[in-house]
Amino acid sequence: MKLIRFFFRYSPVTMAWAALAALIAGAANAGLIALVNTVLTGAARPVPGLIGAFVALGAIRLLANYLAQVRLAGFAQLSTASLRRDLVRRILGVPLRQIESIGSARLMVALTEDVMSITEAMRTIPAFVVNLAVLLGGAAYLGWLSPRMLAVVAGLIMIGAAGYMMLVRSGFDLLRLARESEDKLFGHFRALTEGIKELKLHRERREAFLGGGVDTATAAYQRHNVDAEVRFTLAQNWSQFLFFGLIGAVLFLMPGMEGATEHSMTGYVVVTLYLMGPLSALLFVLPVFGRARVALSKIEEVGLTLTEHPGDLNAAVPNSPPLVMGRIDLVGVSHAYRQEHDDTPFTLGPVNLTFRPAEIVFIVGGNGSGKSTLAKLITGLYAPAHGEIRFNGKLVDDHNRDHYRQLFSAVFSDFYLFDTLLGLGGLRMDDRANAYLAKLHLDNKVTIRNGALSTTELSQGQRKRLALLTVYLEDRPVYLFDEWASDQDPIFKEVFYSQLLPELKARRKTVIVVSHDDRYFRVADRIIKLDSGQVMTVQGPLASDGAERDAVTDFFAPSTSAA
Repeated sequence: MKLIRFFFRYSPVTMAWAALAALIAGAANAGLIALVNTVLTGAARPVPGLIGAFVALGAIRLLANYLAQVRLAGFAQLSTASLRRDLVRRILGVPLRQIESIGSARLMVALTEDVMSITEAMRTIPAFVVNLAVLLGGAAYLGWLSPRMLAVVAGLIMIGAAGYMMLVRSGFDLLRLARESEDKLFGHFRALTEGIKELKLHRERREAFLGGGVDTATAAYQRHNVDAEVRFTLAQNWSQFLFFGLIGAVLFLMPGMEGATEHSMTGYVVVTLYLMGPLSALLFVLPVFGRARVALSKIEEVGLTLTEHPGDLNAAVPNSPPLVMGRIDLVGVSHAYRQEHDDTPFTLGPVNLTFRPAEIVFIVGGNGSGKSTLAKLITGLYAPAHGEIRFNGKLVDDHNRDHYRQLFSAVFSDFYLFDTLLGLGGLRMDDRANAYLAKLHLDNKVTIRNGALSTTELSQGQRKRLALLTVYLEDRPVYLFDEWASDQDPIFKEVFYSQLLPELKARRKTVIVVSHDDRYFRVADRIIKLDSGQVMTVQGPLASDGAERDAVTDFFAPSTSAA
């Protein structure tokens, strides 16, 4: 029922229309059964009226079934696209920390396999409804032939249905286990594509990945699916056995019943044999519905997880002026999370910081000290667990956090490089982009035409320069660079710190740099050091020699409490 409600939720008119057409086709089919039995038993001669009725019922059955299938085929594709768009919007709207906890593997399976399972179930609905209508019409005709025999048949069907449902329910449970294994399998596929170089370089790691990872998940997925199909096959064969039992009851029990005639017995045998086809077709689609129900449960499970926290996407306000940087205040901000192999939550903060226009701020500290987490809090990608962020004195909350994020252009250490200038338009955009390519020493590697990059297959340092190109074109008030220079050669590293950052400051941009390059600390107006989630600030600028240089060296000496 949950699956049917889902289909009606997406398009009630289409579903109702297709179901009505399928019911008409089923009713016409049931009428054909009665007409054929009447002619076979000699109750009526094949006069022109009966021939016309036969042709009319056949035409109605074929036309209604055709219309139902065609209408629902288009609806299935439309619903698939709508479902995927809905899931993508939910993913984009959920807080980043929640997305990270769900994991990309679960999201990919939901967007691909689960959606296709639901689509496949949608395609079978016309056939399901037609065959169901044929069975109901056949049962009504059998009741008209002999109400007592129908009661016997109904009793046998109830006994058979109990055994059938036990087998089918166990099959659905196995499908759920197979779906869990599929989540794990997609996680291994992601590891394969992202870790291919490491797997090729290390034979033992590769064998462990194949044997302990892929082979185990694949075998579990295969085993659960095969076991489920065995249950469904047993259920179908049980239903066939039930039908033979019905025929035996008609042949051996019905003659002893009061009012039983040769006409009614022939009708029962003919109709029962005829209904075996629709029943088999009906039972054939039940596993398809079972997979779709499991897929829908998984999608809703992800959807419920996605909506546990309020969405943080805000619609753009038409003709709204661009944001102008004034002041960003972090007041008592803290954020807690669990680190790998550590049951004790790591807490960043409380943080009290202020950022103003036309300043360069470095964030430094050891690995695991909370630098990237602080960067995500500053940019609004993480919401503070405690404390508050204020922009120009106004509180940043769930209602305006997405608007606040439009202040920032960022290149994170785990950045993603799009192959087009998505969301960037304007006059002579290609000319501006190609000019920046020359400035970033990439004009001999990449060209941009109609907003599309000719290639992104470059070294990591060059890819970071392309990411820098994107944030230059965005031209926002605040720039954040997370270990941007770590993959650059010494020459371009010097260009970045000594030329590009001062240029941004001269344009009154706020520049926040997560860095370990102590050689260039002199560029910063302030340096913020994180040590085990706690913040210490050194005012600058700092020189590269003398007493201030010694102070920097002492400042970055290893701490006994460093994470």
